[in-house]
Amino acid sequence: MRVLFMCTANSCRSILSEALFNHLAPAGFEAVSSGSHPGGQVLPRTLTTLQLAGVSTEGLSSKGNDAFRDCPADIVITVCDKAAGEACPVYFGPALKSHWGLEDPSDVAGDERAVNAAFAATLAHIERRCRAFFELPLSLMNPQELKRELDRIATL
Repeated sequence: MRVLFMCTANSCRSILSEALFNHLAPAGFEAVSSGSHPGGQVLPRTLTTLQLAGVSTEGLSSKGNDAFRDCPADIVITVCDKAAGEACPVYFGPALKSHWGLEDPSDVAGDERAVNAAFAATLAHIERRCRAFFELPLSLMNPQELKRELDRIATL
């Protein structure tokens, strides 16, 4: 099963989600990420946050949706935070879609400690959601049930 995490710049939240999902994933699962307006680079603090958590950063890059045209995702999860006034990207493929909004830790103002804490909190939030996803009895669920559960996980 392939899961696509999407946001606008594909430099922080979607990258954190891709990397942590793959770190936790059992065999047969893969996450990728993209952005509607990719920034072209992953934020250095994103990579540092993953490394400090023991999560591989190998192969992570900021890319657009066209990168997956030939191998579409089964599930698309947007991670931008609507409450912050961001416009989430739209994926037009047939994949099952859900929104797991996350505040952008790169928008946090403050000293290094405050910013690092925001990144760590975001990663912990993603971990709770990924672990909940992997606990689902996916082989027993129809698409409507899976959609309902994905939307429930968004509230964790």
